Amino acid sequence: PRLLSFNATLNRSNAAKPPTMNAVVRKSAVVAARAARPAAPKQQKRGIVNWMTNYPDKVMTTKKVQMTGGTCQGEMNPTWLKQPGDAFPLAVGASLIAFGGINCAIGHYRMATGTGKMDL
Repeated sequence: PRLLSFNATLNRSNAAKPPTMNAVVRKSAVVAARAARPAAPKQQKRGIVNWMTNYPDKVMTTKKVQMTGGTCQGEMNPTWLKQPGDAFPLAVGASLIAFGGINCAIGHYRMATGTGKMDL
């Protein structure tokens, strides 16, 4: 019986020992291989932006319109007036600049003559 208890103590002490260096290296190699392995490819689902990614490409048609008559930006055929919708933004911008310029001129005139002052 004494021999039996000694063997049981010996087995318990072996179970509590830390793993050998070879086992640690083997385990770390397995973990490293799993980490380096690429994950399974996931399919993208584009619900909200699908219309943007499948938007038709109109670059070449726009380029064709811009390059008609040459690419020189002269006063007779400027590239910023070649497309159909270019005239309206030009008119809005010119009117805003004219409005600001006229108000600036009026302000300078009033400051120079001393008219249009607010009574405080």
